[in-house]
Amino acid sequence: MSQEGDYGKWTISSSDESEEEKPKLDRPSTSLLPHAGQEAAYEPRHACSEAQKATHQRKMSPMKFSNTGAVPEVSPPKRQKTGSQEDLGWCLSSSDDELPPETQQKQAKKVAVKEEKDLSALKGRAAPRAGNHICQGLQEEEEECETSEEGQDIWDMLDNGNPFRFYLTRVSGIKPKYNSGALHIKDILSPVLGTLVSSAQFNYVFDVDWLIKQYPPEFRKTPILLVHGDKREDKAHLQAEAKPYGNISLCQAKLDIAFGTHHTKMMLLLYKEGLRVVIHTSNLIHADWHQKTQGIWLSPLYPRIAHGTHISGESTTHFKADLISYLMAYNAPALKEWIDIIHAHDLSETNVYLVGSTPGRFKGSQKDNWGHFRLRKLLKEQGSCISKVETWPVIGQFSSIGSMGADQSKWLSSEFKETLVMLGQESRTPGKSASPLHLIYPSVENVRTSLEGYPAGASLPYSIQTAEKQKWLHSYFHKWSAETSGRSNAMPHIKTYMRPSPDFSQIAWFLVTSANLSKAAWGALEKNGTQLMIRSYELGVLFLPSAFGLDSFQVKQKLFAGSQEPAASFPVPYDLPPEPYGCKDQPWIWNIPYVKAPDTHGNMWVPS
Repeated sequence: MSQEGDYGKWTISSSDESEEEKPKLDRPSTSLLPHAGQEAAYEPRHACSEAQKATHQRKMSPMKFSNTGAVPEVSPPKRQKTGSQEDLGWCLSSSDDELPPETQQKQAKKVAVKEEKDLSALKGRAAPRAGNHICQGLQEEEEECETSEEGQDIWDMLDNGNPFRFYLTRVSGIKPKYNSGALHIKDILSPVLGTLVSSAQFNYVFDVDWLIKQYPPEFRKTPILLVHGDKREDKAHLQAEAKPYGNISLCQAKLDIAFGTHHTKMMLLLYKEGLRVVIHTSNLIHADWHQKTQGIWLSPLYPRIAHGTHISGESTTHFKADLISYLMAYNAPALKEWIDIIHAHDLSETNVYLVGSTPGRFKGSQKDNWGHFRLRKLLKEQGSCISKVETWPVIGQFSSIGSMGADQSKWLSSEFKETLVMLGQESRTPGKSASPLHLIYPSVENVRTSLEGYPAGASLPYSIQTAEKQKWLHSYFHKWSAETSGRSNAMPHIKTYMRPSPDFSQIAWFLVTSANLSKAAWGALEKNGTQLMIRSYELGVLFLPSAFGLDSFQVKQKLFAGSQEPAASFPVPYDLPPEPYGCKDQPWIWNIPYVKAPDTHGNMWVPS
């Protein structure tokens, strides 16, 4: 059945189709398959989303743009309504949340498990295909370009003129000057930063083989703990990926509430010289460190507390206690060793606040420990009071969007905005705020003209099913533009929230986090506001001027302008003020076709 909406025309499959023909999960896939006998060569080796698999396929055998005007008949995904909900990996809930976009993006990993196991079995017997050589060669060439230049002194870069310790990842395909102060994962794991003894990688998606290659050869056999949220087939696949590496152990995060994900992205790096904490926004796969805009907070090197010394090692921001509380929330024996390690180190130099989410239902004072209520508490207690603050807008920037409800009053402009507009002890009691709300999310044109082209949209999982139910939200949307960092064409996977001044020259606070715009990530009130329910694990760091001896941050006009601007200018990674969508702009929706104009590689986007 053909349907048409504000986002174009597509086809809904009939309800009487066979079980085999029905899409198994709410996700996009590709209608374009490689030539017979070549499919296996193009499959990504790590567990990933169907859209990411489609991206690999399109890069190797893309669907070229045609001027004929013929639009392929496309069946968008729809929910499976028969069989066990648990077996399908999603369950119905009493809330109005649908399957979070992060889960949609990852659920299709299950499809790849058997194929990739078969591939593993063939590795020792079959001669490698030419396609594999080409893929491997291209990826190695890309990685060589993405790592810091040999002459770049990473240590000097980290300690010179960046009091915030906030960095962007390197991007392949942009001018070198825009990568001069950026980091690749190999820089973070470099022996220049310390002699690595062991590490813990908290993340959502892992490519284990790729990850191991990012460690310097001398550190590749050190103990590595992977903290994940995979279940059932996904967990089995991750275990199979890790099995060849005797130094890798796994820790499964408990996800007892439907739709929850382990979305946190953090590294704990123990050196002979001390400890370092890295909180970032990238999955541990090649694509996330290639041509996307991503954010990193890299801690100082924390020294070990000398034996017999009676100091707490706590910072004015209580970062140490909050990090330990976050790790304890996992209730995982595998993390006890890391909790003990943190206890044994001096984190007093930290000048950021930790903002985390952990799954659960929280009442009373516990509500203030997690999610957007944690952010609200920090902004109220530690934020600087500003004259006429009601005129200061709020910005949210993210890469996926959950269900917001029938209108803005259900969550966005009520409890969530009440958090974002809180600032200082003099903040007004919760209620409707006049502060403008600007939401930055890539448009179709942003994605089409990006470095990756349409495949960049595989990491922007906003579905047509969600979008059609909340068209009111799109009036808040602004385009992605990042001329200041040379990243206008590097689609954002970074997530940031901040409070700029009306002229956008100052900001009252800045948050970089894994949390997208969703109730699953930030939490939603239940039981007449007495209980906060959070589904997922998330983690970010909050920069408040008071922790740096300031009333507000000046906005750095050019991120890589060297010493021309004060060191205390904050490096906002995109352009301010944000530009609203034009009358022809539409938000990127990942599971409908785009065939009217080619992307930067001359291809179309045709999910099925």
